[in-house]
Amino acid sequence: MAPSDYLQRFWLCFAIFGTVVILLAAGIYVVETLPPRRIVMATGAQGGAYHELGIRYRQLLAEAGIELQLLPTTGAIENLMRLRDPRSGVDVGFIQGGTTTQKESPGVESLGTLFYEPLWFFTRISGSRTEGMSGRRFSIGPEGSGTRDLVLQLFEKNKIAAELLGLSPDVAAEKLIAGDIDGMFMVATWDSPVVQQLIMAQGVELRSFPRADAYIQLFPFLNRVVLHEGVADLATNRPPSDVVLVAPKASLAVRTDLHPAIQYLLLGAAVEIHSGPGLFRKAGQFPAAESIDIPLSDEAQRYYKSGQPFLHNYLPFWIAELVARVFIVFVPVALLLYPLFKLLPRTYDWIMRSKITPLYNELRSIEREMDAQGSGHAADAIVARLDQLDQRATRLRLPTSYASAAYMLRSYIDLVRQRLAMSADRKPH
Repeated sequence: MAPSDYLQRFWLCFAIFGTVVILLAAGIYVVETLPPRRIVMATGAQGGAYHELGIRYRQLLAEAGIELQLLPTTGAIENLMRLRDPRSGVDVGFIQGGTTTQKESPGVESLGTLFYEPLWFFTRISGSRTEGMSGRRFSIGPEGSGTRDLVLQLFEKNKIAAELLGLSPDVAAEKLIAGDIDGMFMVATWDSPVVQQLIMAQGVELRSFPRADAYIQLFPFLNRVVLHEGVADLATNRPPSDVVLVAPKASLAVRTDLHPAIQYLLLGAAVEIHSGPGLFRKAGQFPAAESIDIPLSDEAQRYYKSGQPFLHNYLPFWIAELVARVFIVFVPVALLLYPLFKLLPRTYDWIMRSKITPLYNELRSIEREMDAQGSGHAADAIVARLDQLDQRATRLRLPTSYASAAYMLRSYIDLVRQRLAMSADRKPH
């Protein structure tokens, strides 16, 4: 085989091999970039509002084939710490407004705010201001809770010196009802069982924040909400008057490397869970495209602007993701390989014809020699060359579509033989 044949075959094999490698790599990339089937959510104490919400998120994500593992924590601060730590395995969690900054948490982003979390102050101390609170015993939540972090800031601003206990809400409520402590602070939703228990408890008063506007100016992450007279129980008029509360907003936070498709799933679940009306919110108010402490993720910004991806409106989650990934990966690959696919048939045709063309050229060379030197000159040598050329044509291994060219060549060889024989017969003896 001539060196040019080896080169031709090499380039053909290289093109085919390269195409296979590119397609295989694209397929592997599609599989590797599909969403994970399991994620971890940091919630809060079991039985608390965060944990109960986590259960609802788990149910909704399970419908899409995603397992959401709930990790109980002491509260928003621990949730944030776990989100900051890439080794914790936590992908998503609830955090309380005012607990961090973008600089402190560069690897964490928000999917938006979800609801108000009022700061409840239940106490046995009469009065509407902070006088008389110094020296008393208050529960401000355990270490790692958002309640503790917020109350410590407020106590510092008010210069209150009191005995601060790190009790869980349910334990603190029992001690407050029993008179063992003077008051308790708790950041929680209206639906919290502890809130419902204490607002109806005898001897326990829900304290209003008369300087709520001042707190909001000092702490911009706070909001003013009002619990109106009689909301808890119209028959007994609980609470007996309007109560002004300050409330941070809870956000759904994720690690920046969480798969975009999972973020869209979480946003869809957030809409289903939090968009309805409530005591402190209007229908459709939440989830909201607000970045209180940390920026909104790119996916959240797109979701609030345009909704979920087009395919997710019509296809099941995993099928939509697979179709989207295939489209994203294989369209550029197809554009890349199109010139190669277009070139391959031409290359193949060139290789096949290059096996036959040299034989045709040699036959034409023999004919030119016959014309130049005379048909009878060196007839035996020409016959030998024709026989050799015929054998080479017979040994060619060609696909059926190119076999006719070989048969045609052999026919031309026979014609040259006949011409040579006729010339020999006409030669005078």
